[in-house]
Amino acid sequence: MVMNEVKSSAIKAVGFDPRTREMAIKFTSGDVYVYEGVSLIDYAELMNAQSKGIYFHNNIKPCYTGQMVL
Repeated sequence: MVMNEVKSSAIKAVGFDPRTREMAIKFTSGDVYVYEGVSLIDYAELMNAQSKGIYFHNNIKPCYTGQMVL
């Protein structure tokens, strides 16, 4: 999955696979989480959000299961 760097104080990069609907998020801490079943709309809205951290905390974290990648 290709990770695209983003401008955010909380998130360093985001990747999305529309076939599997998996979204990977690399946080500025260095931790990487993969979220399953993410809609294309939520991915697009995250990428276009003024504050990606706020969008993540309001719309991704409470709605999708995330697994930390080691």
